[in-house]
Amino acid sequence: MGIGISVLVGAVGAILRYALTAPANQHGFNLHTGGLILMFVAGVGLLLSLLFWSSFAPFGRGRSARRTEEVVTENGQEKGRVVRETRDVAN
Repeated sequence: MGIGISVLVGAVGAILRYALTAPANQHGFNLHTGGLILMFVAGVGLLLSLLFWSSFAPFGRGRSARRTEEVVTENGQEKGRVVRETRDVAN
C-alpha cells in the first residue's frame, strides 16, 4: 500500500466514521466501526510505506562511494596487482 492509497483509505474511513449518520437501530454493518478500522489500516499502511521508502532515501545517512584503482606493477614491469580502495563521504 503506497502513501497515496493510505491517505485515500484514511479519508474514506474518516468520512464513514465522522460524516455519515446511521439509525440507532441499524442491523448488520456498523459504518462508524468500519470507518475506524479503515483509518487504522491506513495509518499502519502509511507508517510501513514511510519506513520502507526511508531505507532507499539518498539522504540522511552518510553514504560513501567506493572506487577501486588497480595498478599492475613490479619493478617497472606488469607482474603484480595493487588494489586501492578509497571512500568519499557525500554530504
